[in-house]
Amino acid sequence: MRNKRSEQIAAHRPRYQDELAHGLDRFFDPERATCPWCTSARLRRRLCTTNHPQRKPGHFVLDQCRNCGHVFQNPRLSADGLDFYYRDCYDGLGEATMARMAASPLAVKLYRARARALLPFSRPARWLDVGTGHGHFCAEARRIHPRTEFHGLDWGEGVEIGVRNGRITRAYRGSFAGLAGQLTSQYDVVSMYHYLEHTLAPRQELAAAHTALRRGGHLLIEVPDPQSAAARLLGRWWGPWLQPQHLHLIPLDNLCGALTEQGFTVVATNRREPHIPTDLTSAAVNVLNCVLPGEDLPWRPRKPGPVSRWVRRLSLLAAAPALLVLFGIDILLAPLTRRTRLSNAYRVIARRD
Repeated sequence: MRNKRSEQIAAHRPRYQDELAHGLDRFFDPERATCPWCTSARLRRRLCTTNHPQRKPGHFVLDQCRNCGHVFQNPRLSADGLDFYYRDCYDGLGEATMARMAASPLAVKLYRARARALLPFSRPARWLDVGTGHGHFCAEARRIHPRTEFHGLDWGEGVEIGVRNGRITRAYRGSFAGLAGQLTSQYDVVSMYHYLEHTLAPRQELAAAHTALRRGGHLLIEVPDPQSAAARLLGRWWGPWLQPQHLHLIPLDNLCGALTEQGFTVVATNRREPHIPTDLTSAAVNVLNCVLPGEDLPWRPRKPGPVSRWVRRLSLLAAAPALLVLFGIDILLAPLTRRTRLSNAYRVIARRD
């Protein structure tokens, strides 16, 4: 397996090095002077950080609107930047890691809680999961909603893998806003679980959901909460900042207001259950990724030498017990954390009027 990965890395390196030879400027759009949510010019710098998970080159800035609280990447990734930084993150070289995370006991528990959240409101016949990845959520949600037909939509090839593995019945690959016209009034439920923060224009995604839903259908959204106290305490190491993939982090009141404008009625909000108990662990992993010698990756100009490789391996072995302890603390504190503003995510359920 290691030899196969080494061969993949070697095969990818020429393309990455060619792209990096042209510099990083083309990976970003011009910097904004106003908030993309409310157009206010009252902005402040929230933080500057790097790509912790992959260690691809570049620095990323998040600004916050003093008027509405919206947090956004500024300057934002361009189309070329989205291609560069998403490549080998959720598929390709990153596919195996994402698959392990999606099948973990913690992830399965979260999936089932998300599916159960709809039970007081609907027993849907057809459900579209937007940003479905490989369809792992749909596979678990079918246990809660056995009579529901699940479809998935995403940019990457993972959605097609989801069909092949039987997790979803039908796959749509591409932009939700671009495909919505083909899906008019076809669904009882549209879900967006940790999807909206990745999108270029969140309001367009809400409009697409309104188009795809039947009257009386429900839209389920979960996103990171930029108002979380953990975001302030952990600073640039807070996992849900996830730069550069997260382009918009939307306060709860802003999202509810936008849903009302799009023709939805918000029927439930929840800051407790959507909390993902990994804040301390993910912050520690981000610090380790920043300080340890880098692993062999195709966007690095050369393969690390033997000394760097051994330092990394030994450091990770030494850190493993501490990471396990932090994860245990995250889990033990979760019941308390969910009842405070330390909760790191929120859920909104809205009905299409």
